[in-house]
Amino acid sequence: MLRYGFLLKLASVLFLLFAWHLLALLINKPALPVPGKAFHIFWQQLPAGLGKHFLVSSWRVVASILFSLLLGAPLGLLLGAEKKLDLFFAPIIYLTYPLPKIAFLPVVMFLLGLGDPAKIFLIALVVFFQILVATRDAASNVSQALIVSVVSLGAGKLDIYRHVIWPAVVPEIFTALRIGSGTAIAVLFFAESFASSDGLGYYLMEAWSRYMYGE
Repeated sequence: MLRYGFLLKLASVLFLLFAWHLLALLINKPALPVPGKAFHIFWQQLPAGLGKHFLVSSWRVVASILFSLLLGAPLGLLLGAEKKLDLFFAPIIYLTYPLPKIAFLPVVMFLLGLGDPAKIFLIALVVFFQILVATRDAASNVSQALIVSVVSLGAGKLDIYRHVIWPAVVPEIFTALRIGSGTAIAVLFFAESFASSDGLGYYLMEAWSRYMYGE
């Protein structure tokens, strides 16, 4: 069964490469090279600077996700478990969560400069709300009957957080991290394309400006 699943995934990748190759031949434009040429250029550029840009971008994404996790998970846990706090902060969250955080890029760069802190903060701002909301919702959905039964056995407040609420929210935190990682990469490319001299966003924009679409 595992081998069958692996073969299906391999077939999916091969189909994607075939579709890419076919589309490149049909379009016949430099903007879309065939897979073989693209991979060849990739291996040429990797030691020539692409690897450095990849490491810089990876550091920014990882740092922003860790920052968001360290702030968003405990706050979401607290809001989900404490109803009065949740009632107070819920309107603020509902107002700020849907706002496109990328619109704050000029303000963030004005306050934090053009370096890593501004880019990391902007990405963390996006991922933070995803983790916060997912953790809060998971914590608030924990069965009250389960909490009461644990309290009847002599559990204190810290025990409830540790043995009941925390295990319930961990899967939702990982789901939020999985979704937030994709969002973080998208925001990263946008942030690195402005006033930046390194990172994959800068690399792509610089190659595009030279009409080097294969890179």
